[in-house]
Amino acid sequence: MRLNRVKIFRTAALLIGLASSALASANLAKTSHDPAAAFPDASLGAWQEESFVGHTEYELLAQDGKNVLKATANNSASVLYKKDVIDLTQTPWLNWSWKITSTYLDIDERTKSGDDFPARLYVTAKTGPLPWQTIAINYVWSSHMPLDSVWPNPYTDKSIMVSVQSGEQLAGEWVSQRRNIAQDFKRLFDVDVKSLSGYALMVDGDNSAQSSTAYFGNIDFQVD
Repeated sequence: MRLNRVKIFRTAALLIGLASSALASANLAKTSHDPAAAFPDASLGAWQEESFVGHTEYELLAQDGKNVLKATANNSASVLYKKDVIDLTQTPWLNWSWKITSTYLDIDERTKSGDDFPARLYVTAKTGPLPWQTIAINYVWSSHMPLDSVWPNPYTDKSIMVSVQSGEQLAGEWVSQRRNIAQDFKRLFDVDVKSLSGYALMVDGDNSAQSSTAYFGNIDFQVD
């Protein structure tokens, strides 16, 4: 499934005006000195990379006694995507852990020129049988947007950005996140999503011509 960067014109006022308080109640996070658990796959054989500008370097390595994914962007942008049907009626919660080394300077992440993040995790869902009938939530570690901010992706109205971490205060620390994806799709798109079509990881610095490195540990779908 291609995650297209094609601008689709439409009014985004509804998305910008979404109340962040409802999302804030679901934004559960805690820090630690190591990832909560290892990256879920022993190899990247089940993952696909798609390049937008150059290639973000993705590699599995051992850190703190656990297998983790290291992702480094150097003025580049490519996404690592895994097609996987996740039944949200059974496992609506997503737990994951990540760590960044730094954020980006002097960017407005709501614009195309500033649409770069030191770490992001996408979840995607089909809304119809055609390839382009897909919506996505981007859970991002933002450089400057306040925690729990919500805004439309500047390239497509089919993706919404949610800042679940912000700034450099926790840079260098492992942070564990927890989201109820089914509830988030309902709040953000007003759609009852029953299953995911896949999920993706990304570190990108192509628009701002900057560099960053992130690490990803566990990615777990759970009942509660």
